[in-house]
Amino acid sequence: MASIYSEEYQLVIKELKSARKARGITQVELADALGRPQSFIAKIENGERRLDVVEFMHMARMLGIDAAGIIEKLGKDVRSIR
Repeated sequence: MASIYSEEYQLVIKELKSARKARGITQVELADALGRPQSFIAKIENGERRLDVVEFMHMARMLGIDAAGIIEKLGKDVRSIR
């Protein structure tokens, strides 16, 4: 199982964080949209909390990004690592 420090997991977080910043959405705004405290987003982005697949899907939807595209990119990166 990949840890929060694995290259694969960091790729997912980087994609989400980059999308949030590119859209000018603050951690507070995203957290509010998800019904969570700002610290929820901060802990995910800082690697203090693991993001589960359902939370990932919700965040991707809120950020208007293609979750399947991130997963596909992850699959390609994993194959290149091995």
